[in-house]
Amino acid sequence: MLKIQLVATLSVAVLALFVSGLHASVSAMLGGASVVLGACAAVAVAKRGENNKDASAILINLLKAEATKILIIIVLLVVIFKLYKQLVPFALIAGLAAAALFSGAALSRLKV
Repeated sequence: MLKIQLVATLSVAVLALFVSGLHASVSAMLGGASVVLGACAAVAVAKRGENNKDASAILINLLKAEATKILIIIVLLVVIFKLYKQLVPFALIAGLAAAALFSGAALSRLKV
Protein backbone atom coordinates (compact mmCIF):
# COMPACT_ATOMS: atom_id res chain seq x y z
CA MET A 1 0.00 0.00 0.00
CA LEU A 2 2.97 2.31 0.58
CA LYS A 3 3.78 2.01 -3.10
CA ILE A 4 0.23 3.06 -4.01
CA GLN A 5 0.47 6.06 -1.67
CA LEU A 6 3.73 7.11 -3.32
CA VAL A 7 2.30 6.67 -6.82
CA ALA A 8 -0.77 8.74 -5.89
CA THR A 9 1.43 11.48 -4.44
CA LEU A 10 3.73 11.44 -7.45
CA SER A 11 0.73 11.65 -9.80
CA VAL A 12 -0.59 14.73 -8.02
CA ALA A 13 2.89 16.26 -8.00
CA VAL A 14 3.32 15.75 -11.76
CA LEU A 15 -0.12 17.23 -12.40
CA ALA A 16 0.72 20.19 -10.14
CA LEU A 17 4.00 20.67 -12.00
CA PHE A 18 2.21 21.05 -15.33
CA VAL A 19 -0.66 23.14 -13.95
CA SER A 20 1.10 25.46 -11.50
CA GLY A 21 4.84 24.95 -11.68
CA LEU A 22 7.72 23.64 -9.62
CA HIS A 23 6.71 25.03 -6.22
CA ALA A 24 3.24 23.49 -6.52
CA SER A 25 4.83 20.15 -7.38
CA VAL A 26 7.19 20.31 -4.42
CA SER A 27 4.28 21.32 -2.18
CA ALA A 28 2.26 18.30 -3.34
CA MET A 29 5.21 15.99 -2.70
CA LEU A 30 5.68 17.42 0.79
CA GLY A 31 1.99 16.95 1.58
CA GLY A 32 2.06 13.36 0.41
CA ALA A 33 5.36 12.67 2.17
CA SER A 34 3.91 13.79 5.49
CA VAL A 35 1.14 11.19 5.19
CA VAL A 36 3.53 8.47 4.01
CA LEU A 37 5.91 9.09 6.93
CA GLY A 38 2.98 9.16 9.34
CA ALA A 39 1.69 5.87 7.95
CA CYS A 40 5.13 4.25 8.29
CA ALA A 41 5.26 5.28 11.94
CA ALA A 42 1.71 4.03 12.46
CA VAL A 43 2.60 0.62 11.06
CA ALA A 44 5.59 0.43 13.40
CA VAL A 45 3.37 1.25 16.39
CA ALA A 46 0.71 -1.23 15.29
CA LYS A 47 3.24 -4.03 14.84
CA ARG A 48 4.57 -3.52 18.36
CA GLY A 49 1.61 -5.36 19.84
CA GLU A 50 1.04 -8.00 17.19
CA ASN A 51 1.72 -10.86 19.62
CA ASN A 52 -1.34 -9.97 21.69
CA LYS A 53 -4.53 -11.60 20.31
CA ASP A 54 -6.94 -9.93 22.76
CA ALA A 55 -9.51 -7.87 20.83
CA SER A 56 -9.35 -4.91 23.18
CA ALA A 57 -5.54 -4.83 23.06
CA ILE A 58 -5.63 -4.91 19.25
CA LEU A 59 -8.12 -2.04 19.18
CA ILE A 60 -6.05 0.03 21.62
CA ASN A 61 -2.97 -0.64 19.51
CA LEU A 62 -4.70 0.48 16.33
CA LEU A 63 -5.94 3.64 18.06
CA LYS A 64 -2.39 4.38 19.23
CA ALA A 65 -1.15 3.84 15.68
CA GLU A 66 -3.76 6.21 14.25
CA ALA A 67 -2.99 8.86 16.88
CA THR A 68 0.71 8.55 16.10
CA LYS A 69 0.03 8.96 12.38
CA ILE A 70 -2.08 12.07 12.92
CA LEU A 71 0.45 13.62 15.31
CA ILE A 72 3.32 13.07 12.88
CA ILE A 73 1.32 14.53 9.99
CA ILE A 74 0.47 17.63 12.03
CA VAL A 75 4.07 18.15 13.16
CA LEU A 76 5.40 17.72 9.63
CA LEU A 77 2.82 20.12 8.19
CA VAL A 78 3.72 22.76 10.77
CA VAL A 79 7.40 22.35 9.89
CA ILE A 80 6.60 22.56 6.15
CA PHE A 81 4.54 25.73 6.61
CA LYS A 82 7.33 27.31 8.68
CA LEU A 83 10.26 26.38 6.45
CA TYR A 84 9.00 26.34 2.85
CA LYS A 85 8.38 29.95 1.90
CA GLN A 86 7.16 29.25 -1.68
CA LEU A 87 4.51 26.82 -0.47
CA VAL A 88 1.39 26.37 -2.62
CA PRO A 89 -1.30 25.44 -0.05
CA PHE A 90 -3.78 23.93 -2.52
CA ALA A 91 -1.11 21.63 -3.97
CA LEU A 92 0.03 20.64 -0.48
CA ILE A 93 -3.53 19.69 0.45
CA ALA A 94 -3.99 17.82 -2.84
CA GLY A 95 -0.86 15.74 -2.23
CA LEU A 96 -1.89 15.14 1.36
CA ALA A 97 -5.38 14.04 0.29
CA ALA A 98 -4.09 11.71 -2.42
CA ALA A 99 -1.83 9.90 0.01
CA ALA A 100 -4.39 9.96 2.85
CA LEU A 101 -6.95 8.16 0.71
CA PHE A 102 -4.70 5.12 0.71
CA SER A 103 -3.37 5.53 4.26
CA GLY A 104 -6.30 3.77 5.90
CA ALA A 105 -6.03 0.97 3.38
CA ALA A 106 -2.38 0.52 4.33
CA LEU A 107 -3.28 -0.06 7.98
CA SER A 108 -6.16 -2.36 7.07
CA ARG A 109 -3.78 -4.58 5.06
CA LEU A 110 -1.53 -5.00 8.10
CA LYS A 111 -1.33 -8.65 9.07
CA VAL A 112 -1.77 -8.86 12.83
